[in-house]
Amino acid sequence: MYSDLKFDEKGLIPAIVQDVSTKDVLMMAWMNAESLQKTLASGETWFWSRSRQELWHKGGTSGNIQKVSEVRYDCDADALLILVEPAGPACHTGATSCFYRKLEN
Repeated sequence: MYSDLKFDEKGLIPAIVQDVSTKDVLMMAWMNAESLQKTLASGETWFWSRSRQELWHKGGTSGNIQKVSEVRYDCDADALLILVEPAGPACHTGATSCFYRKLEN
């Protein structure tokens, strides 16, 4: 089913999550084949936690689910772009996006 995709040596692929309406980049997380399958089957985002070594459903405890509109993959087939309708902030800090800090020189 995912034969075109190139998962890394740990069976993971990076997934960029983008708001389908605003086009804001909300977060980046890792997926494995199982979390991708659950995402496609449920219509909500599921990811693989590298620190906890388990699947997690975005919004499962917070209620800030992400309804999937579309899943795309890049030209090298080694990264995913997931377009979503968010039901709240993406970041665990409460920020709309995990990319709210600017790197200064």
